[in-house]
Formats: sequence, structure tokens, C-alpha cells
Amino acid sequence: MDDPTDPAFLKRRLDARGKVAALRAENSQEGASTAEGVTDIYVEAKGDPAAVPWADLAPKPQLLGWLADNPGRGRRAIDIGCGLGDNAEAISAAGYCTTAFDLSRPAIDWARRRFPDSAVKYRQADLFDMVPEGRGDFDLVHECHTIQTLSGKARDKSFSVIADLVAPGGTLLVLASLGQQGTQVSGPPYPLEPSELARFEDAGLTLVSENRFSVSWFGREYPQAFQVWRLA
Repeated sequence: MDDPTDPAFLKRRLDARGKVAALRAENSQEGASTAEGVTDIYVEAKGDPAAVPWADLAPKPQLLGWLADNPGRGRRAIDIGCGLGDNAEAISAAGYCTTAFDLSRPAIDWARRRFPDSAVKYRQADLFDMVPEGRGDFDLVHECHTIQTLSGKARDKSFSVIADLVAPGGTLLVLASLGQQGTQVSGPPYPLEPSELARFEDAGLTLVSENRFSVSWFGREYPQAFQVWRLA
């Protein structure tokens, strides 16, 4: 049963957490990239979304709230790191001509199977290959928990690459897990330090609003930030 609130689903997800941690450790020892590790998780899931820790099987509430007040009316949108497609489908349903991409081919194939009649243009792609192809092309850019999968130079570069996708007058929505400033964590994921979010300002965007909150996951609270940025 694919209901994330169902006890059987939750048990499968809890069982899968150990397998995912072991797979990440194995990939790290072998020098595998984050992309390879994520793809392996989708493959090992064998069609069970409970085995994909970040698969909510529903759009993020913060995204839905923003979309309710900001219908697309045919404007262009892109969903970064779309996973199984729930956020992309919500953006499309709100009236945006939506492109959604993920680095993992199995994730894209899975999303297409879940939504066979979708108007979303799903594609396998690397964020760092989207510019200059998609430079300034999108009135709405949605970034949800992708940056936290990156580290080092790729992470540093990702802020400007994401900002470059936003069209003049367009909006960037960012949903991020937050860590403590100056605290190193083992990952991925690597929660964003609060100061890192200011890098979108360095890339030319203006912060319109921010909502900080926490989500509960298996008995722990995880600080989050939902930000709305705009390009003049």
C-alpha cells in the first residue's frame, strides 16, 4: 500500500533506512558520486516508494500554499530534482507549463509511470547542464532539497546555476533543510547552513519572504526554511 501514513508503509520505510545508510556508506568507500548513490536507491527500491526516504507521494504543503495564491496562467516553470514527480504535477495543475528533471534516469522513468497522462515534460538531466540552455527561461523555478545532496565546489556553484534559470520578473521557491551554522555533518544529505541561503542574494535575487518551521520524521525534529525569491 502506497500511503505514507499507513503503518505497513512506515514499517517498510523504517526498514529501508538502514539499507539506504549502508548503500551510501558502500558508495562512499568506493568513491561513487552522489548521483550514482541516488540512482542506486531508486533501483534498489524495486518500485516500492517506501524505500525512497524522500518520496512523500504528495506535493509539499508550502508549495501548494504558494501556488494557491500564484496561478501559472500558462507561464513556464521548472522543478529541480523532481524525484517521483509530485511537486511537478502540482505546479502543472496550477497552470504552469512545467518542465521537471532529475539526475536519476530511474526516477524519471518512475515518475512517468506514475503520471502517464501528465502534461509535465519529464527529462533526465544534470542541473549543471541546464545553463546556458535554460538561462532565464522560467517564470517559476522550484528547488526542493537538491542543494543539500551536494558538497564542495558543486554545492558552491549550484546557487548561481539555479538563480540563472529564473526569468526577469520570475520567482524562485526554495525549500531547504537547515543545519547549525559552522557545524559539519556526515552526509549526504548536508543541511544548509543559514548563511548559505544568502547566496541567492549574491546571485542577483531579492528575498520576498521566508518561513522557518520544523518537520517531524521518525521521532526527530528537522528545521526547514521555505523561501520566496524574485528576480527584478
